[in-house]
Amino acid sequence: MFNRLPKGIQILLWLNGGLFLLQQLIDPTGMRLFAAFYLWPIGLTPASLGVDALPPGIGFMPWQLLTYGFLHGGLAHIFFNMFALLMFGAPLEYTWGTQRFLTYYLICVVGAGLTYLGWAALMDITSPVLGASGGVFGLLLAYGMLFPRQRVMLLFPPIPMTARTLVIGYGALELLMGVTGIGGNIAHFAHLGGMLFGWLVIRYWRGQPPFRKRGRSFRF
Repeated sequence: MFNRLPKGIQILLWLNGGLFLLQQLIDPTGMRLFAAFYLWPIGLTPASLGVDALPPGIGFMPWQLLTYGFLHGGLAHIFFNMFALLMFGAPLEYTWGTQRFLTYYLICVVGAGLTYLGWAALMDITSPVLGASGGVFGLLLAYGMLFPRQRVMLLFPPIPMTARTLVIGYGALELLMGVTGIGGNIAHFAHLGGMLFGWLVIRYWRGQPPFRKRGRSFRF
């Protein structure tokens, strides 16, 4: 069954699953080997963390804008992200092809990271972020744009709705929770950043505002 999945989905599942196993085996706390691959806010200082010196690996590095999206903080975290990756990503890859699908996904991961860095700087946040959710929310946005009338079923609660309704509902909920601070340590604005950058990519491919109409735009 796994071999029947599109190639891009297989690659992402192997990367996320393999790195999660490595985390659990050699760095279960996540603050030794893998800390350098989380996405840390820019400009952290010992004083901002309440320590005498920054521990090794703690602090922003450019590669973290990609690497954070392949690390997870627990079994539930990776399970729901990978479930959503399968549910929304596979139809998109079948539609776009592997190269365009992976390009879109990685742009959403980076975009979500950039959004988080901006929000962290604005709110003086010192905690790192990790997880594939930024890319997954970008996939959710794309699924809603390409298949707006497709019926989907939530897990909790099990309510059927159209993909468009799901996207609008999730987007509104993430914005509300991000502004109010509800939801604990979940990076809601990273999720919104993934959706925003995904929307911009699709608008660019379609030659729609705010981008100029190109001679050969990508239609879907």
